[in-house]
Amino acid sequence: MGIFNRIFKVGQAEAHSVVDKLEDPIKMTEQGIRDLKKDLDKSLQALAEVKAMSIRSKKDLNTNKEMAKNYEQKAILLIQKAEKGDLEAGEADRLATEALTRKEEAVTEASRAQTEVDRFDSNIANLDKNIKKLKSTITSYENELRTLKARARVSSATQKINKQLSGIDSSGTVSMLEKMKEKVAQQEAMSEAYGEIAGENKSIDDEIDDVLSENNVKASNSLEELKAKMKQQ
Repeated sequence: MGIFNRIFKVGQAEAHSVVDKLEDPIKMTEQGIRDLKKDLDKSLQALAEVKAMSIRSKKDLNTNKEMAKNYEQKAILLIQKAEKGDLEAGEADRLATEALTRKEEAVTEASRAQTEVDRFDSNIANLDKNIKKLKSTITSYENELRTLKARARVSSATQKINKQLSGIDSSGTVSMLEKMKEKVAQQEAMSEAYGEIAGENKSIDDEIDDVLSENNVKASNSLEELKAKMKQQ
């Protein structure tokens, strides 16, 4: 059982090592920014929903305030009618009481709507604050990512150059160049040696032909002309 545990741990360690090698800071940062943007979208959606509920609660608040005001005015009108004799006093009291009851219900609903509006406004303020912070964070990370990418490109190029420079086998290269120089010098010496041998092996006919060659004839004629010119002088 112990050996299986050890084998498992070794395999697990190798797996973690592979994962570490596969991790790319730039790709991980890009993924992190994408995740933050998803969170931002969800936060914006939540903000829109809360704002919608706040708008609805404010409408309910205004509606109930208006209803309470209207029911109070109706109760006043009913009492005034009774005072003028246009409406029986008992009936006026009954209707006025109903109107005031409806007024109180509207006031209660308005109070509830006001509480909801206050709560929603508080939620909106918190969401708006978090959204601004999230936007700022995303912008900051994007700026850092651009810097990281630029640094990575420079680092990669520098690394390649340094690797190439450090990877040069200077002793081997110099040795190869020296061998090539030696080989070329040997070939040049051999060529010169063969030329000397070829000159030493000239036959008598070759020597005669050289003496009688056109260049030698021209040189002799020039010499004779020079001698004649000197005698005339």
